[in-house]
Amino acid sequence: MNELAVEQGVTEAVHAVADLSRAASRRMAHANRAQKDRGLLAIAVDLRERQDSVLAANARDVARGREGGTTEALLDRLTLTPDRVAALSDALEKLASLPDPVGNVVRGQTLPNGLRMRQVNVPLGVVAAIYEARPNVTVDIAGLALKSGNAVILRGGSAAAETNEALVGILRDALERTGLPADAVQSVDRYGRAGANVLMRARGRIDVLIPRGGRDLIQSVLNNASVPVIETGEGNVHIYLDESAPAGMAVDIVLNAKTQRPSVCNTVETLLVHRNATALPDVLSALSAAGVRLHVDERIMAELPAGLSAEAASDADWGREYMDLDLAVAMVDSLDAAVRHIRRWSTGHTEAIVTNDLSSAERFIAEVDSAAVIVNASTRFTDGAQMGLGAEVGISTQKLHARGPMGLSELTTTKWIVRGEGQIRA
Repeated sequence: MNELAVEQGVTEAVHAVADLSRAASRRMAHANRAQKDRGLLAIAVDLRERQDSVLAANARDVARGREGGTTEALLDRLTLTPDRVAALSDALEKLASLPDPVGNVVRGQTLPNGLRMRQVNVPLGVVAAIYEARPNVTVDIAGLALKSGNAVILRGGSAAAETNEALVGILRDALERTGLPADAVQSVDRYGRAGANVLMRARGRIDVLIPRGGRDLIQSVLNNASVPVIETGEGNVHIYLDESAPAGMAVDIVLNAKTQRPSVCNTVETLLVHRNATALPDVLSALSAAGVRLHVDERIMAELPAGLSAEAASDADWGREYMDLDLAVAMVDSLDAAVRHIRRWSTGHTEAIVTNDLSSAERFIAEVDSAAVIVNASTRFTDGAQMGLGAEVGISTQKLHARGPMGLSELTTTKWIVRGEGQIRA
């Protein structure tokens, strides 16, 4: 079969998947909360009961990745453990307990002419997601899409191919058993990159596409997609230690933000320290003891505690998403200088300040324009589950439709419903 015929075959196959998703989305839009919650709870149960098969498939993916030279950071994202599978089940149960966003009245009024106006939340329809080496995303996105009345098409990448196949099978089986359409969850992984390219261009069949991954994946989707895209950005995340930052709090927050799980997008990548911050020696010592590799400017280098080593930072370090046990550290003269640095280098994901000065905190909140701004807490809380959303599709760094962790409401749009009694416009 020649190349053109193969391409046409993939296009027809992916379009057929999308058409099945469209039909399933219409059924999901009519499903009530009890029906959707029953499906979510069934998936949670099946994940626990079929955990062994999921972990076996995941072990094969991880082994293949390690043999292929995949970095430890990506292997961490790829790896599922019994605790991580349990967390996925717990998230589905949390989703089932949350209010159904569909039908929520956003605003409304009765006009002087008697027309009753209501703007209500409705499902987006067919949601597609392209992501890489993150099998947890398979369950998170599917759960959120189902609860919000959508159908979802998944492209999870070759790195997690066996894991995703096992998970999608569990999702579809549970839906069918509970009377919901199995085609509300589908995958195009078997069609490879060619299938992903068709998905990106399936305008009219796909209502919205959400990429989740590193810079290269996101830029590829943005540059090639003709369907509407919600951009989830990389996380060049900053913490600023103000002059008044308490040493104990600063150590706890920075260590947690860097070392609790360094491979994820809400880990801190740059630490900015006020020149008079007394917390600096304790923070640097704690980071070094935890195995963090420091990339520092000249002023920090001159203040390194005895026995600590660091690399000299370059401009590339200020813009880097390490996703590993590396941290760029710079000294600044003021909050204004910290804000200027953040404005230049931030990806708009999450920034935090550690301070005992209320006015500094309020200025930081007002002047830093990122999806999440945190005062005196770890950046690791920029997470759908941690913020009470049950789970997240991704963290949007754009400003249209959705910003920050995307939960149930962000997978809906709105519809105007107008009820009259024969009124006509004069």
